[in-house]
Parts: sequence; C-alpha cells; structure tokens
Amino acid sequence: MFFRTKPTAIPSAAEALPGRPQEMDVASSHYVNGAPLKGPYPEGAETIYFGLGCFWGAERLFWQLPGVIVTAVGYQGGHTPNPSYEEACTGMTGHTESVKVAYDPRIIPLETLLKTFWEEHDPTQGMRQGNDVGTQYRSAIYTTTPEQAEIVAASRQAYQAALRRQGLGDITTEIAPAGPFYYAETYHQQYLAKNPNGYCGLNGTGVSCPIGLGVAAQ
Repeated sequence: MFFRTKPTAIPSAAEALPGRPQEMDVASSHYVNGAPLKGPYPEGAETIYFGLGCFWGAERLFWQLPGVIVTAVGYQGGHTPNPSYEEACTGMTGHTESVKVAYDPRIIPLETLLKTFWEEHDPTQGMRQGNDVGTQYRSAIYTTTPEQAEIVAASRQAYQAALRRQGLGDITTEIAPAGPFYYAETYHQQYLAKNPNGYCGLNGTGVSCPIGLGVAAQ
C-alpha cells in the first residue's frame, strides 16, 4: 500500500496479465456487520462501486454510514479476470482498487455516498492517491443504473465547480457503467476492522462537496 514505481497508464487487453477463470475464495459474511458479502441483499437495495485510493481505508468510510448494507473490496475497471492482489499491484491488470457498496436508498441517498466519496480523497491526481502511485489507485465511480449515472454526473459537475473556486485542478475520476467486480482476498476484506492500526493513506482536498446541501450544480 506504499509508494512503488509502477506503470501509470492502463494496459491494453492484449498487454494485460491473463488471470484465471476461477473466482477468488472469500469469506461469506462481512467481518463488521455479518451481512452476506455477495448477497442476496434486501429488496430495494442498490449497488455502486467506488475507487478512491487504497481500498482498506476507503471501505471503512462506507461501512460506517447508516443505510449501507454491506461493503466489499475488489478489483475493477481493467482486463484481467480474477486477479490476485500481487497481480493488481503490478499495474498490468488495468484494475483499480474498488469498494462495492450495497445500500438502502430509502435510508441513505446516493448523494450522501457521493459526498463522502468526493470529500475523502483527492479526485484530481490521475493515477495516484498521495504517495500511492499506480493505475490501481486511480479515482473511479462505477454505476449500476441510469439514474445513478445522472446523479453521479451532477455531483461531479458540482464538485468540480467547488474545486475551481478554491483554485484546484480538474477532476480525473473515471466514471462508467460497472463492469466485472473481482473480490479481493479475504484478508483485505474489512482490513481496518481486523487491523485497527493498519495503513490508510486517504487525504481529501479540504473542499466541501455541495451535493446533498441543496446547492445546484454550477
């Protein structure tokens, strides 16, 4: 999870590591709240995926929010099927470290999740997050419904305007419909609950996100 020299461009499908057809064998339940990691989830639940740097600290941000049903960490947005952590760390899978968030929109609106996402990391850094450098640390949001995509786009516009008012740069967050999510190894799941003194390199910009505060996108 610390500084490494790695590729800072996503490899093509032809260049990516081959991976494997077998899924990662992971724990069946969430270490913190006991919910089924892979579902099924309650009726009405929605799922979205966030990449904001090292997935250890990122996952903890979301499991603490009321209305979040379950979180899990994995690899997403690349080419290699069912990669290992070591493979993702080479930068040759194309994946970013991603957090799966299943939530009840009747309790926690997507805007609240997005406010946490934008404020708790720096979405302007490209293929890095602080001292963590490489494609697996890039900022990303992967949506699962057209409605989510619309809300995410509006939140990006609003937060970009807020960043510019503070003299900060352009958002580099990758925003796309969700592709395959490959669960990370069990020891990564809810890592900071198992290892409270473990590494977390997240550091926001200090700029508040207006989404959810009744402020329209500029």
